[in-house]
Amino acid sequence: MTDHYSISQYPDIPTVVRKLDELIAQPIWGLKADALARYVEEYYGKKCVKSKEMIDEAKQLIPGGVQHNLAFNHPFPLVFTKAEGAMLYDLDGNEYYDFLQAGGPTVLGSNPPQVREKVFELLNTCGPSTGLFHEFEYRLAKKIADSVASVEMFRMLGSGTEACMAAIRVARLATKNKNIVKMGGAYHGWSDQLAYGIRIPGSKWTQASGVPAYVFRNVQEFFPNDLNALEHILKRNRLHGGTAAVMLEPLGPESGTRPVDKDFCRGVEELCRKFGALLIFDEVVTGFRVGMGGAQGYFGCSPDLTVFGKVVAGGYPGAGGLGGKREYMKYLAAGIAGGEKIKKALIGGTMAANPLSCVAGYYTLEEIDRTDAAEKAGRAGDRLTAGLQGLIDKYALPFVAFNQGSICHFETVGTIHFAIDWHKPWKIPDVLKQTSIRKKEMEHMGAAYMAEGLVTLAGSRLYTSAAYTDEMIDDAVVRFDRVLQHVGKLEG
Repeated sequence: MTDHYSISQYPDIPTVVRKLDELIAQPIWGLKADALARYVEEYYGKKCVKSKEMIDEAKQLIPGGVQHNLAFNHPFPLVFTKAEGAMLYDLDGNEYYDFLQAGGPTVLGSNPPQVREKVFELLNTCGPSTGLFHEFEYRLAKKIADSVASVEMFRMLGSGTEACMAAIRVARLATKNKNIVKMGGAYHGWSDQLAYGIRIPGSKWTQASGVPAYVFRNVQEFFPNDLNALEHILKRNRLHGGTAAVMLEPLGPESGTRPVDKDFCRGVEELCRKFGALLIFDEVVTGFRVGMGGAQGYFGCSPDLTVFGKVVAGGYPGAGGLGGKREYMKYLAAGIAGGEKIKKALIGGTMAANPLSCVAGYYTLEEIDRTDAAEKAGRAGDRLTAGLQGLIDKYALPFVAFNQGSICHFETVGTIHFAIDWHKPWKIPDVLKQTSIRKKEMEHMGAAYMAEGLVTLAGSRLYTSAAYTDEMIDDAVVRFDRVLQHVGKLEG
């Protein structure tokens, strides 16, 4: 197994945070209205006709016209028909550099033939699912346990959201404590309890529409990168049901969009040991993208439970799982395993660990390991970030570019850098208003990138893969340049 990591140099977090603070203190800089109008008319109006027709029809049957949040794009979603390596192709035959990477799982690039051929073999023999045990369930679990030091056992599930749900149920059973503490702004799927404090630190239940407030009785959030705030909550919880687990995205909320210090995770681990809480790492994005040992290997941490997603099915459906130390993972088998009489966590999933997911995941991880794909993707991320920083300097823009290996951030409005101070409730409406306005400008920038052949995540996050060459990255920077030359300070 390779022990290389995609992060060649960890970002200077105080400098990044200072720049983000300065960005959101300024008026909004964005795409000028005439430039946006030209993109909408010349590109979307003339070159994306088939996509527009299909989306208009789809809206009659599908809410919003698309089935998942990543596909909502201004002025309308495009219909993609082919993915190969670093490239995407739409229904009208337009070609794009893929910096969305399906939200992160395709470290090798899209649809790698080495994995695809193994999937074909499976479909020609077993088929995608039987509901019974398949040898690749074992082989995938062993590959993950061999790669990630803290994982002694692994249970495949259907998604990262399901794995996060499983993790907090196991933690409560194992510790007999009630409270779950998460980092404010972090995304741990869309289950009821973990929607607390989502996206905007300090937002508590305000962003969890459709979830009753009483559900959050035993969930708290602390401000990212603030060990003192975490310790205060852990002390308080000693008198109010104890803390079952502290849950982190190890790079910081939203895949490191709000980054944390390099020694922060180790500090959290020390507090968990002090207060008897389990440490849960959500490595849905970072697992095998940062390196075969995950972000925990890079930071030198040993979480009790690790949530996996995205890449553990190689970009195929059924991408989720929970790994961890044997003493805690036993709560997923309990009486079935025999021996100690303990309660079993309520976990299900008819299609979890189906043969197709496990075969795709196993051969994907094998190929990432064999080819040092995470490190290669990280080098592409370094090159892309350097190019974007060069453009920021060229046009004297207040934007911020940084990366943690192949996870790149290009902040033009700083939407996710906002936070809510509940000691100043009169400011809450203004924060929510600002994030809404800035989100709209992110959509406009994303539309311009797309028109230049650049598919991003919400116009501000970009994933690179091992399929990128230096020439591709340099060409992508040229395309970003064509957008940034039309950016200015917006009125109002």
